[in-house]
Amino acid sequence: MSKKYLEGEIVKGVVSGLENYGIFMSFDDDYTGLIHISEISDNFVSDISKYATIGDIIPCYILEVDEENKKIKGNLKNTEYGKEKDAQIDHGFGPLKKQLPIWMENELKKIDKT
Repeated sequence: MSKKYLEGEIVKGVVSGLENYGIFMSFDDDYTGLIHISEISDNFVSDISKYATIGDIIPCYILEVDEENKKIKGNLKNTEYGKEKDAQIDHGFGPLKKQLPIWMENELKKIDKT
């Protein structure tokens, strides 16, 4: 019997669900899968919906296949899609770096008025 999906390959799947711990996927031939939150990005992921929405067709790098149960364990880290999404999202102190000068300017204006 030949295997439908192989570890190490990238396949497209449909996002069938989102939970705070990962992205659920549907593939051909009744295979389903999960991309755990730890496999979405090397950066901290605070909002999975920034990476996918239900109905999206996205690539999935296959980490492990359970042929008997037709389950796939995957990740986005090893796909260009994951890298593109990471580049679009502010991680770490990025948002603070943008907001801090605005806060400082507002506070200085308050001080100047007094």
